[in-house]
Amino acid sequence: MVASVSGMLSGGRLTRTRPFRSPHHSASMAALTGGGLRVKPGEVSLAHLGVLFLDELPEFQRAVLDSLRQPLEAGVVSVARANAHVTFPARVQLIAAMNPCRCGHLGDPALACSRAPRCAADYQAKVSGPLLDRIDLHVEVQPVSAADLVLPPPAEGSAEVGARVAAARAVQATRYCDVAARTNAEADGEILTEFATPDEAGRKLLAQAAEAMRLSARGYTRVLRVARTIADLAGMEGVGRIHVAEALSYRRRSPTN
Repeated sequence: MVASVSGMLSGGRLTRTRPFRSPHHSASMAALTGGGLRVKPGEVSLAHLGVLFLDELPEFQRAVLDSLRQPLEAGVVSVARANAHVTFPARVQLIAAMNPCRCGHLGDPALACSRAPRCAADYQAKVSGPLLDRIDLHVEVQPVSAADLVLPPPAEGSAEVGARVAAARAVQATRYCDVAARTNAEADGEILTEFATPDEAGRKLLAQAAEAMRLSARGYTRVLRVARTIADLAGMEGVGRIHVAEALSYRRRSPTN
């Protein structure tokens, strides 16, 4: 229906392919969240039940990025205009990529600029804290060298990872078949408490980390969801300390650490 409203159905045919949207960092707020004289869905709605990929994240206008905060939390976006008030679905998997700093060489003393590490803090500050708090996994990827390109393929390839993900999704479909959720990402309140509460050691670690890392209530909840998912990928029925520890390792770190 979203594709139909946007006039994107080829020959009027329905599509069964999950969407992948990758807007340029010059995209306006209306392009990302929807709008226009005759209100149409934006990129966050066109990616509904698919992937919204934002490359060079700090290069987007800050106001444009912050307009995603409500859709990422609620799974819908409400566009209010003088002539219309429309709500579009917007439950997406947000994937974003960015350099650690403007020069892109923070971890290499030979190439980093003279302002490191201050340049990294300034560059990353272009993305607001509340938006980063809504991103569950923060992963630092080291540069790929020419020598890395000739290494043999990893023992576990995409097909094997895909099979583990499919198995974890099947477990979640069974778990939530009688409640108002489909995946761990949608679990909240009593549902999350019932299915994602860790064991005693995990609860103690999470309580300590919440104080030390100053986790917000949103961050605390998201750590539980990620820990539940890690346990599902490992084929574990309960959430243990090791799953909580891994989930906490993905929370944002200071650029100087």
